[in-house]
Amino acid sequence: MALRGKHDPDWAELVASWKAEQAELRAKIQTTALRPIPRFIAGADIAFTEDKKHAMAVALVWDRESREIVEMSRAVREVEIPYIPGFLAFREGPVLTEAIGKLKHEFGVICFDGQGYAHPRRCGLASFLGVKLNLPSIGVAKSRLIGEHKEPGLRAGATAPLKDQGELIGVALRTIRAVRPIYVSIGNRVDLESAIEITMACVTKYRVPEPTRRADIEVGKMKRGEI
Repeated sequence: MALRGKHDPDWAELVASWKAEQAELRAKIQTTALRPIPRFIAGADIAFTEDKKHAMAVALVWDRESREIVEMSRAVREVEIPYIPGFLAFREGPVLTEAIGKLKHEFGVICFDGQGYAHPRRCGLASFLGVKLNLPSIGVAKSRLIGEHKEPGLRAGATAPLKDQGELIGVALRTIRAVRPIYVSIGNRVDLESAIEITMACVTKYRVPEPTRRADIEVGKMKRGEI
């Protein structure tokens, strides 16, 4: 399939339809406390081939008690949408959905290496797929997309509100003492307090929580041809 792009005659209409879908899904986001924190937490991440023609995804289930991966699935799909900031869910969603759909082990929430509510239209990847798949989901991003925040305290677990135009959209979270923060926002069927607690419960000795860190490692193996 030919890669869609800005030279398509219907490109403007396509982007307008994406915005409309994001608005529709945003209206369906559920915010609720997730208690108790699940033992089994899923993580998902994505990579692309060097020519950017194919996307690879890994979804896995991590056991907080044993600190081990209990299941992992993979998927590869042809890329149909170019990279456009703010619309990554349309580019990455299909292959992630396929990988997540292959998981058989139960899990209570899924963490995505990306944004959730902390998005210009409040519907980043974690919210987009969380609503579409009707899953509790969290955006755990290594970098900030939008919003402003003060520097959180140096201790592990310290947070600073992430705000955009006066609205609280997430937090900057210090997962490891004196290490730069990550950015946590709700996806779907969680509240921000739960999202922070779940993220910290998945942190070991690394800045990034284990479900997405391990998914990143495994999808990297796919990209390098090791799997």
